[in-house]
Amino acid sequence: MVAVDTAAPPGQGYGEFATLLQDMFAPLGFGLRSLTVPEDAFPGTPAGGPRINLIASRRSGRPICTLHFQMDTPPAGPGWTRPPLTLTRQGHLLYGLGTRRMKGAIAAVWAALRAADAVGLGLRFDPVLAFTTDGGQGANAHAGLRYLAEQGALEGHLVSLGGLAAPRLWTGSPASLDLEIRIPAAAGAAEAALPVLSRLTALQGRLGQGVDGPRLSITAVSAEQSGEASSPFCSLALHRRLGAGETAASIRAELDAVLQEALPPGHAATLREMAAIPAVADPHRGPNAGRWQQALRWGFGFGPEDFREYAGAEPSALGFVQQAGVSEILQAGLQRPGQPAQGPDECTSIDDVEALARSLLAYLADVPELPAF
Repeated sequence: MVAVDTAAPPGQGYGEFATLLQDMFAPLGFGLRSLTVPEDAFPGTPAGGPRINLIASRRSGRPICTLHFQMDTPPAGPGWTRPPLTLTRQGHLLYGLGTRRMKGAIAAVWAALRAADAVGLGLRFDPVLAFTTDGGQGANAHAGLRYLAEQGALEGHLVSLGGLAAPRLWTGSPASLDLEIRIPAAAGAAEAALPVLSRLTALQGRLGQGVDGPRLSITAVSAEQSGEASSPFCSLALHRRLGAGETAASIRAELDAVLQEALPPGHAATLREMAAIPAVADPHRGPNAGRWQQALRWGFGFGPEDFREYAGAEPSALGFVQQAGVSEILQAGLQRPGQPAQGPDECTSIDDVEALARSLLAYLADVPELPAF
């Protein structure tokens, strides 16, 4: 899996990776179908190749558990001391692009399902595997998962395997908006933007820049011209994390007030929403959360007193999943606390891959109680 380059951008390796997944999971009795995101489905920067998402299912009439994996990685970038597209073992560590974020988790699920089949272990859930293409920019950054959610392709409850290898219970994430302000700049881009930037900076100060709660970021400032016959304009790109009780309408009103204060009456500045990610609320409060916690204890050796709740500080594309009606979303993965999700010399450990496989096997197994490990 590591040898298949699924970096996005450019996003050109999805077809080859889909073929590899077919070869891995079809022998386990899974039927695979592809759902390609239409090029015009969402605004933003398109991928370099078709966004091929896969759904693998093996149905027997039991309740559905959807296991989710993001197929993309970022480009390797500088700083690697090992070949990023070669799986390299050093002691108990496995190095390679995607090992920690998702390719290691795919290997853990494959191992768990293969072990269950080998010993004839029945499953309490019918597993559905959702492999999505979510790399990119703007709304396209979450195109695969959002498209599957909107198409109703995600069923039952969902286990997201891009999370932590730690005794943590994810309690949700905030909503966010990406917006663009366009200001006519006939007298010069800097002169046009300066009063608006001044008031946006003041708004940033009032909101604060805390780990959680509302936050405003100015992500780009540029001077542009929309056409040969059009006047130049200044473009301000904004990212707004929503706090408790805030809505898209209240954020637009807040920014409209900024423009009214900064610009003369009758100004022609415009405010446009570019992308929005819904909040995730209480994903851990569902009928399967207790068993999931028990399975993680069995797989990783965590104690019952070790578990802590935590809320994500940044928006999550899983908001689209909950918005589509899948309310219970559980998380685990191979990222240890304090580790970056990805980066130079990305690695995971054999111990953690095995522990995640044990956890998944315990969770899916049709047994009334989990034995002591």
